[in-house]
Amino acid sequence: MAKPSAPIKKKPAPQKPAAPPQAAEAFDTILPEIEALSPDRLITINLDIPRAVSQVLGVLPGLLALRPAVAEQLQKHQVALLDRLEIYALAAWYAHLLWLSSEGAESALKPLLAEAVPLRENLLGDAEALARRGLLDAERVAEIRAGQGHIDTANDLVALSALFSASWPEIAGRTAATEAEVKRAGEIGPQILAALGVREHGKGPGPTEAADRRARAFALLVHAYDQTRRAVAYLRWDEGDADAIAPSLYKGRGGRAASSSDTAAAPEDTAAPDGAATPAAPGAATPAAPGAATPAAPGAATPAAPGAATPANAAGAAPVTAPNGAGAQAAPEGAPAG
Repeated sequence: MAKPSAPIKKKPAPQKPAAPPQAAEAFDTILPEIEALSPDRLITINLDIPRAVSQVLGVLPGLLALRPAVAEQLQKHQVALLDRLEIYALAAWYAHLLWLSSEGAESALKPLLAEAVPLRENLLGDAEALARRGLLDAERVAEIRAGQGHIDTANDLVALSALFSASWPEIAGRTAATEAEVKRAGEIGPQILAALGVREHGKGPGPTEAADRRARAFALLVHAYDQTRRAVAYLRWDEGDADAIAPSLYKGRGGRAASSSDTAAAPEDTAAPDGAATPAAPGAATPAAPGAATPAAPGAATPAAPGAATPANAAGAAPVTAPNGAGAQAAPEGAPAG
């Protein structure tokens, strides 16, 4: 048996999603898998897709570092799901942009950019101040600062929203940034990318087709990530850092009213064989409803993480052209031994 690796030294930070062309390539690669997905595997979209994608991309290096141990110790686990996790994440991101683009109008781009530029600068300045105090990941903040142009502005807002939200319990009250600003950044970043897409490529798929592909891409991402979390939980049970390496996508969701597409309950974690903590099937047990206050420890107030969700009918979003579908074969399902 391989020797367990050392515990992680710092909490993985969310990473900004890829630019639309790279995300479109990932979407194109798994489009046959998206279209072939059985309807009974679809799950309700009850979390913020941009933030979930940022989280998966942020923890991916740590997950890939465990790949040799997964392949050696869990021979029945389908390691191909881990190998394709980045593709699933980027495809879900692009499918989300396509869905946004089917709901709005290109004319909203100018006012969105007018709002986005100062919002990015304010949040970035706050993030840099927090990074100097060791409260946010300095490398991630520096990567965001390096961005230029409209596409980077949009992606930077998504990354800043995810970065602040992931650490909100630790930074609330220690920054000038507000929950409303953090939430708004997560909303308008994807809207800008969708509007830029229609300006460059013209209209994409209609609302029905876009919503269907978004739901399918989301289901593929959640399934692959949950199966990877199961493997990590088994491998890192003794070290006790499994949830830090692969945190639940449903933890730390911000307070917001549920939209028409975000109505089902988020899954809770359940016990896996051999005592490992394992995420339940999507759509399982019901936690506190979105917007409910997080219970505080006796005598201490715990601020809720701010929401960075994109509204179901995002005003001002505009289409992105869908790529031509061609690509890899669907990976067969499987579960880790244990």
